[in-house]
Amino acid sequence: MSNNMGNNSESRISGGEMLRSRQAGVIMPVFSLPSAHGIGTLGKAAFEFIDFLAAAGQKLWQVLPLNPTGFGDSPYASCSVFAGNPYFIDFDALIEVGLLKKSEVNAVDFGKDKNRIDYEKLYLGRGNLLKKAFKRANKEDDGFIEFTVKNAEWLDDYALFMALKTHFSMKPWQAWEDAGARLHRPSVLKKYGSKLQTEIEFHKYLQYLFYSQWEKVKTYANSRGIGIIGDMPIYCALDSVDCWANINKFQLDKDGRPKLVAGVPPDAFNEDGQLWGNPLYDWKRMKRDGYAWWMRRLEQAADMFDIIRIDHFRALEGYWAVPAEAGGAEYGHWENGPGLDFVLAIKKRFPGCGFIAEDLGYLTEDVHELRRASGFLGMKVLEFAFDPSGKSDYLPHKYDKDCVCYTGTHDNDPLGVHLGNISKEERAFIRSYLGTTASDTGALTATVLRAGLASTASVFVSQMQDWLKADASSRINTPGTSENNWQWRVNKSALSGRLASKMRALTELYDR
Repeated sequence: MSNNMGNNSESRISGGEMLRSRQAGVIMPVFSLPSAHGIGTLGKAAFEFIDFLAAAGQKLWQVLPLNPTGFGDSPYASCSVFAGNPYFIDFDALIEVGLLKKSEVNAVDFGKDKNRIDYEKLYLGRGNLLKKAFKRANKEDDGFIEFTVKNAEWLDDYALFMALKTHFSMKPWQAWEDAGARLHRPSVLKKYGSKLQTEIEFHKYLQYLFYSQWEKVKTYANSRGIGIIGDMPIYCALDSVDCWANINKFQLDKDGRPKLVAGVPPDAFNEDGQLWGNPLYDWKRMKRDGYAWWMRRLEQAADMFDIIRIDHFRALEGYWAVPAEAGGAEYGHWENGPGLDFVLAIKKRFPGCGFIAEDLGYLTEDVHELRRASGFLGMKVLEFAFDPSGKSDYLPHKYDKDCVCYTGTHDNDPLGVHLGNISKEERAFIRSYLGTTASDTGALTATVLRAGLASTASVFVSQMQDWLKADASSRINTPGTSENNWQWRVNKSALSGRLASKMRALTELYDR
């Protein structure tokens, strides 16, 4: 299995073309798929979900980042922007090829609640099973060797980083006791490469398993006419191989500590702003080699996905930079991003890939101009649309076709929950705007879904929970919190043929 996933498949889809025709799709995290092993995986349920989407007339499946999860179990705070999440490796597939025994898997406690993920039990149980599979694996397998060679540029550093993390008791790399390892000195790393060889090979093998399984899922989706939208976080985590192995690409001092960190300024939703703490890129230095690190990252994403959603697109025009020692986001200031030079480099390098710009938040005319110049589709969010003043840019009658209409994102409540919590004034405005007498939340939800499907937006994307009439416990993430996020799982029975037929009828009614 190579890093050029799907490029030789006759079923590969052109994401750019999909974004220019009327399409509909859903957001559904891989981790939310049904599974007997504590978390959604790249196994049977992923293929069944693709079949469900096809039956429902949906042409797009938007997933959240597939990288290993980090602080707060978030896929947006990963130890690597290149690696795949080992939690998504399907055990049934490993049983089929003799790497695991069914009795071994069944003996592990993955958690009792089928509707929630217990990450602590996953951490304790999955690691031991994967090590058993690794011990039984044929390390001389041609596929594994080919994978390690073709992906060496990121895989070697990643596997060594993970082995070193284990060696140094999982401490952040800035706290490793060996300065040579901490500062990525080649002579020291060579020593650890020999000492930790087995652990290094273990992490490489997990990546081989992940990418082998993902390639099968992606190829099957494309064969059913389903394009995959992948979500690309704009920033890296500080405690990541990306920063450790590329100190000079970030605004870090010689010891790997950030000078400035990311966030967003105070606004109407948060008077203190948000302090994310991610290290910022040294865009001037990155420009010198043609943004080589970013091009490698995007190349991998373009192989994995048909369409890439670039998170926090506005940072490419200008980003909020907060002194690392500051106590809050309000102490930050604006700095120029790479702008059109970077965007044009992307367009030239990846002409067939589709891109969505997550152009939410504090936007200026310069940001709008950059998005228009990029040709990327922007986002319109219906949950933000129905301000009783009628001034929102997210009202459907203000759309042009070059946008993606979302009910909400993974950071929002499901549509029905949102509509159940709005003010009387907002509810009255929705009823007036949509010309409905619907009074109960369920009927209002159905009406808003119809409005999104009927809109002129090229693409309409809903959360799977919107169709399932799921309650507040199904919310994927609440920004500004670090607990009870990224945990929701769907019941297999909920993805019924009846629901698929209902979704297809509405999707086809509005020519999507």
